[in-house]
Amino acid sequence: MRKTLLTAMTAIGAGVAVALGTGLSTAQPKAAPWQQVGSDVKSGISGLAVTYRSGGNLHALVVRDNKRPGENRVAEVTYRHGQAAVATPLTWLGGAEPVDLEALDAVPGTSDEYVAVASRGLAYHLELTDAGEAVRVLDIAPLPAIGTGDDFESFTLTSRHGKTVAVWADRGEGKDRPATLYAAPFSINSYGESKFGAVKTATFRAPYPKGDLRHASDMEVTRSGRLLVSSASDAGDDGPFDSAVSDAGRVSVTSAGRVRLSVDKTPELLTKFKGHKIEALHCVPGSRVAALGTDDENAGGAVTMHRLCD
Repeated sequence: MRKTLLTAMTAIGAGVAVALGTGLSTAQPKAAPWQQVGSDVKSGISGLAVTYRSGGNLHALVVRDNKRPGENRVAEVTYRHGQAAVATPLTWLGGAEPVDLEALDAVPGTSDEYVAVASRGLAYHLELTDAGEAVRVLDIAPLPAIGTGDDFESFTLTSRHGKTVAVWADRGEGKDRPATLYAAPFSINSYGESKFGAVKTATFRAPYPKGDLRHASDMEVTRSGRLLVSSASDAGDDGPFDSAVSDAGRVSVTSAGRVRLSVDKTPELLTKFKGHKIEALHCVPGSRVAALGTDDENAGGAVTMHRLCD
């Protein structure tokens, strides 16, 4: 079921200042306070896509990296400035429950379709039901060009000239294994099947943090084509945690559908986030603000907003 995004995205762009409050205005581009969306290891956020704005609230679809049957995989989070965030679990329909979902993004040109990716490289094409109480699996496909030992925490979709590009990454591990970034043309055929074109690759080393490092915990492509990458330090289920977001390079696609992926040799560190393990990064459509989500293991999950996008 394909619908236009125009109405929803226009509403977000017009009202994002209300949703985020003065803490994220042009004059004071600081992060809003973190808001908890759970308090245990089953309630972290491993992927996030903003769905719409309603009044002064932002709503997002999130995925969780739970692995056991019956544990929640998908939820809707409502972020309300100055109030507690609310997480509402959704039902998973169609096929077996996935294991270890780590990333999520909306399919460009739709308002109810998403792609979620599990750590071992399975991409789930999902549809949010009309009632908004469940997601339905439309297709499952492996990511192309999976490398030895790849562990995926990042996936994003971006569209230019009517062409869609998928960008994803093996998270990397410490100083000896940088993240491997992948980019390829992406489309969904009339049967709902995800299709990937020729794959480009690049490596990425995060400038921060330093210890127990996952170089790429999520990524996003801004409207101008900048590639933002979040990185995280994970010392175990009780932390300590540390994160950062960097300007890693650029992603572009020509009118003929040719994908270009460039990663800077010296990525620019944009901001640090002490005490949290960021695993979700998504630019709010029509604004300069990014929604950020964490998987802080035994401490649960949290969300915030920060001016990072262009």
